Amino acid sequence: MTVITHVEIFQLNVELLGPIRVAIGTVSHARNILVKIHASDGLAGLGEGSPLEFIVGESQASDFEIAKSLARLLIGQDPLALHERMDDLDRSLVGNPALKCAVDVALHDLVAKHAGLPLYALLGGGKREIHTCKTIGIDEPEIMARRAAEVKEGGFPALKVKVGVDWAEDVRRIRAIRQALGDGFPIRIDANQGWDPPEAVLAARALAPFDVEICEQPVAHWNYAGLKHVREHSPLPVMADESLFDHRDAFKLASMGACDLFNIKLAKSGGLRTAAKIDAVAQAAGIRCMVGCMAETRLGLGAAAHFVSAHPNVRFVDLDAAFFLAEDPVVGGMAYDGGRVILSDAPGHGADIDPGFLAGLESITIS
Repeated sequence: MTVITHVEIFQLNVELLGPIRVAIGTVSHARNILVKIHASDGLAGLGEGSPLEFIVGESQASDFEIAKSLARLLIGQDPLALHERMDDLDRSLVGNPALKCAVDVALHDLVAKHAGLPLYALLGGGKREIHTCKTIGIDEPEIMARRAAEVKEGGFPALKVKVGVDWAEDVRRIRAIRQALGDGFPIRIDANQGWDPPEAVLAARALAPFDVEICEQPVAHWNYAGLKHVREHSPLPVMADESLFDHRDAFKLASMGACDLFNIKLAKSGGLRTAAKIDAVAQAAGIRCMVGCMAETRLGLGAAAHFVSAHPNVRFVDLDAAFFLAEDPVVGGMAYDGGRVILSDAPGHGADIDPGFLAGLESITIS
């Protein structure tokens, strides 16, 4: 029987090209966690988690310490029994979805390599054409309008706009962006919990003339009733993001009729396994999904892209974080052609971290 022999844990730090401002914080660096799981057959799987503290309540530092204990649970166990391994982790640790995502993706990568299959095939999907939107952060209206035009010119199929600081100013921002883009180009807004329910309704009604496609997470993550209120009074489709971590949240949101759409993120759900459960709930409820991202490199984004390829209920894709990184430490894996995402056909997700870059990271090996 193949068993896990040792686990490497890395702190992955990559500076962004510039700070990205959203309603609840500003991101200037990707401070992620990498987990590499080695098996007795010589194969290894690699996974990445992106613990943004103001979203998932984790930090790179906390995950690095907790990962040591989780790794010890894996040593000597069968990596091919993936669900058993993740059940063990869930029983031993509540929360920490970004860390669990790194382990989950590493296990999936390892299992796919063992089977000799690209990850999308292991997940039951065929390779399909994927296109990602691109996001712009909060700034002055004229600056955002210029960046929006650059997104369109760059070959992306849609624009995602961060809003949520002041709803009246947000209307001015979207007006300027629509004027820069012209009619017909999809605009999706993400308030990142920045409004209260009355403000969200006012904003949605004021933004409707600008042909906004989606209004994402308009209110606080805990305010399911407020989200439902916005959905019932908004002319824009409402998407749940920070209110949606796992399949239990998905069931509650769907049962309440609190939103029109789900945004699944691997670092928020704990990886591919729970992401699939969310999508199953969504399909049962007739809810379409987006797959989004935090601040992952192409490694983590690639795992999400493989998931998209295997789940046709995912109709919207927001896997653009790599465009904001000052350097790309990943070799192999997914690639971009403008907004087109090109999946790897190599076994697993096909991505690795450049050995020279990896050698400079703080790490520990558990065996």
